[in-house]
Amino acid sequence: MKYEDIIKNKEIIEYYERGNAILDALGYTDHSTVHTKLVANKAADILESFGYGQDLIELVKIAGYMHDIGNAINRHHHAEYGAILANEILKETDLELADRVRIVSAIANHDESDGVASDPVSAALIIADKTDVRRSRVREKDPMLFDIHDRVNHAVTGTRLRCGREEKRITLYLTIDEEICTMYEYFDIFLDRMTMCSHAARILDARFSLKVNGQKVL
Repeated sequence: MKYEDIIKNKEIIEYYERGNAILDALGYTDHSTVHTKLVANKAADILESFGYGQDLIELVKIAGYMHDIGNAINRHHHAEYGAILANEILKETDLELADRVRIVSAIANHDESDGVASDPVSAALIIADKTDVRRSRVREKDPMLFDIHDRVNHAVTGTRLRCGREEKRITLYLTIDEEICTMYEYFDIFLDRMTMCSHAARILDARFSLKVNGQKVL
């Protein structure tokens, strides 16, 4: 089973369409396959940058793509629900048991409320997911109706994740329009996520940094 097969899986696509519709009704930012494919590719780039083999890169791409399917059940505990759904789907593939469990565990532990990185796959998934901050995640609606999540994402006019293997550092560079969102608002939403990224980076024998508008803030 390869990543290319997973992204064509009709059951997974249906879960994402339903889950994204639910989150739209709840007022959340985009959680469609646009987000999950980006996470999959970014997580793969992270592992590749730090010299991990193609076997783990393939697993993290699958985990990255499938990590949010639990939203189709409920936003609360979506990581755990997603892990259960992923396990049932992946049981029908030719994945080795150990690889399937590694993917399922990474999905179950990607949420900052109670998750934790425990190996390179879960670490790269967490960093890729939590650093997906961008204006295009905000759904089209009247800016007067934006909540804090909308404002924070809409304020980000530029984003780049850099992985430096030699200096053992992962840095998220953001350009934020502070007339739309203050730094206090950003950290009110993202501090727990950035802290989770810091722990995940240590699993990869690296440090996590955040630079906003050219200034190091973490």
